[in-house]
Amino acid sequence: MRAVVYSENGPSSAMRLTERPVPKPRAGEVLVRLVRAGVNPTDWKVRAGLSATLTTPEATPGQDGAGVIEAIGEGVSTHVVGQQVWLFMAQHGQPWGTAAEYVTVPAHKAVELPAGASYDLGASLGVPAMTAHRALTSGAVERVAAGSFDGLTILVHGGAGAVGNAAIQLAVWAGARVITTVSSAEKAALAKAAGAHHIVNYREGDPAAEIREIAPDGVDQIVEVAPAVNNDLDRAVVANRGTIAIYANNGGDELTMPLRATFSLNLRYQFIQLYGVEERQIRAAADDVTAAVAAGALRVGAEAGVPLHHYRLEETAAAHDAVEAGAVGKVLIDLE
Repeated sequence: MRAVVYSENGPSSAMRLTERPVPKPRAGEVLVRLVRAGVNPTDWKVRAGLSATLTTPEATPGQDGAGVIEAIGEGVSTHVVGQQVWLFMAQHGQPWGTAAEYVTVPAHKAVELPAGASYDLGASLGVPAMTAHRALTSGAVERVAAGSFDGLTILVHGGAGAVGNAAIQLAVWAGARVITTVSSAEKAALAKAAGAHHIVNYREGDPAAEIREIAPDGVDQIVEVAPAVNNDLDRAVVANRGTIAIYANNGGDELTMPLRATFSLNLRYQFIQLYGVEERQIRAAADDVTAAVAAGALRVGAEAGVPLHHYRLEETAAAHDAVEAGAVGKVLIDLE
């Protein structure tokens, strides 16, 4: 099989395309023939050594993907050969990921792709959708399902990003009123396509006043991508006993706040790193995301606010560079 590998942490040029034997699934695993692989910021950060150091002779990048079950390991009764699946956290806990024609993963990381869902969509779920799910369920509501967020107002920062877009789509499906912040008219159009009810350009006017006009009692939940720069705004618009769910450090690595003023809000700050989320929460995320796909609530493509950018496997370095440069939408690797 063809696979992209790197033997040391470094820039995208450290990766090379090579031939490797098709792996065999061990007990509890499945072998997946990949049709699409998704590329996320975590992929280039792991490869570069910013969030992990290579401890094996070589590694294949990629956490997300979609494809077809080709073989089943001993003890697996949940899957069948020929089943279409989407993958999450494929490279976590093992050196091989989805930038290859085949990959083996623990069976629970290969989730059935609902009928009619494209491989593009399947490969776009994983890290973005499951991170969005955890951000949305870190407050009072533990599951995302139709009607579960009725009466809640959710603020999503960075609504044109992959996690932000998934959070908007999931929250709208669950019945929430969704406000999102963006930095340009172009990104506002993407957030609108995702289904956001109210869009605030934080570079114009007074975003706190605009959000408070929409939600006089404050917002119940905030999905936060840039806490270092947004914390004052968040505290100004969050409802008492609200939750601020933080999944990234865009805009700075240090967060400071006035403690006494924050005490009075009875806030909950929930920091999220997908690889440390509890197993039951991961299972719930996989189930809820799949249900949202089956319901048509999670979509990709420009019409859903997620422009798609396709690369061939031999162009994986360029795909990583595109994500690192802040490509708007979803970067995918085509494997057939």
